[in-house]
Amino acid sequence: MTIDKILKGKELILNLAGRLDATTAPALESELKAYIDELEMLTIDFKGLEYVSSAGLRVLLFAQKVMNKQGKMVIRNVNETINEIFEVTGFIDILTIE
Repeated sequence: MTIDKILKGKELILNLAGRLDATTAPALESELKAYIDELEMLTIDFKGLEYVSSAGLRVLLFAQKVMNKQGKMVIRNVNETINEIFEVTGFIDILTIE
């Protein structure tokens, strides 16, 4: 997985590509932990993302819980496969998906 980040003041945009799984989730978690305490807006773009595992869902849940307290988190460009994963796991009701 690749992570491209754009930091604009208190807004962070992460563009993900590849697979968010047990191997790559720690890299995303590390990126988030480096910035999340200062953010008011977090956007995660899934345009290039093919798959999300339970390890990836755990990182997204962590980010959502933090952002619920201090701002907003949005996930964009979710493909059908990942959207189905969100629906089956109930994440569709937890996350803001555009």
